[in-house]
Amino acid sequence: MNELDLSRYAVHTDLALEAKEMAEGGAAGPIPGVVSESSEQDGIRVTRLRVENEAGSRAIGKIIGNYVTLEVPGLRTHDSELHNKVATRLAQEFELFLQGIGVGAGAKVLVVGLGNWNVTPDALGPLVVENTMVTRQFFELMPDQVAPGYRSVSAVAPGVLGITGIESSEIVQGIVEKTRPDVIIAIDALASKSLDRVNTTIQIADTGIHPGSGIGNKRKGLTRDILGVPVVAVGVPTVVYASTVVNNVIDMMRDHFRAHTGSTSQIFGLMDSLGENERLQLVKEVLNPLGHDLLVTPKEIDQFIEDIANIIASGLNASLHEAVDTSNVAAFTH
Repeated sequence: MNELDLSRYAVHTDLALEAKEMAEGGAAGPIPGVVSESSEQDGIRVTRLRVENEAGSRAIGKIIGNYVTLEVPGLRTHDSELHNKVATRLAQEFELFLQGIGVGAGAKVLVVGLGNWNVTPDALGPLVVENTMVTRQFFELMPDQVAPGYRSVSAVAPGVLGITGIESSEIVQGIVEKTRPDVIIAIDALASKSLDRVNTTIQIADTGIHPGSGIGNKRKGLTRDILGVPVVAVGVPTVVYASTVVNNVIDMMRDHFRAHTGSTSQIFGLMDSLGENERLQLVKEVLNPLGHDLLVTPKEIDQFIEDIANIIASGLNASLHEAVDTSNVAAFTH
């Protein structure tokens, strides 16, 4: 039987942690050039991952740099106490992240909220900007009256190409040339390979961001090479491909039949012998030509997107301004 060529149906994920897990699935041991460590406390699992060289970058398909991932399965519930804990942990991790890449306490910050405010799963960036504590106007107009412990922070939601007719990167470039920030923090919605990580995961990365990459759009990115200043990306997966949903259902069906029959080879045939990545690629091969590989988001997305935007904005406000206590952050609500 001829082998299926599935290379055209590469599995996409915006999460470096998932990319590493996929690479480990076909590796005999640790992946050279990729180092990670994880810890868990109060229902919040934090993984710090570093892609150290080109070999590691090729192995997992992610740019050389640092990635921090917070996984919080409990975020699916509307638990205000947990939200405060996540905002506090995010503030602490983000403060350490900025220190690690050499961004000092006095650095001027531009927060960029990418995405379409008219589409709920893509509205994360604009909602975070709406709740960001902006202070640049005070530093520009009345610097002698600014209390200690604050820094210059500006924020913008540039919209999307379909609304403005202008690439987000071009808009941000113009703002950077005029306002001269020392670092950019770009917020965007992501796509995940795993159903379990949708709406429950926050990723921080120092590799910049490419608007629309999560849904297969090729857009000019927001990176240090393009903008001339460091770009820190903060993202949350809010959508998943239909192919991933189908693949997860196949897994659950196989586990169900295996529990009752002990063997699933007669029921699933060739599918039973395929690895997860091969099976997902095969599902994509079937769905793509039909136009059925849709992007799916949970029905609770309206409430979740507000919750996670408040968590991220609260965490960023606390980490960017020393006057705000990062040891006990309250994730405010509208």
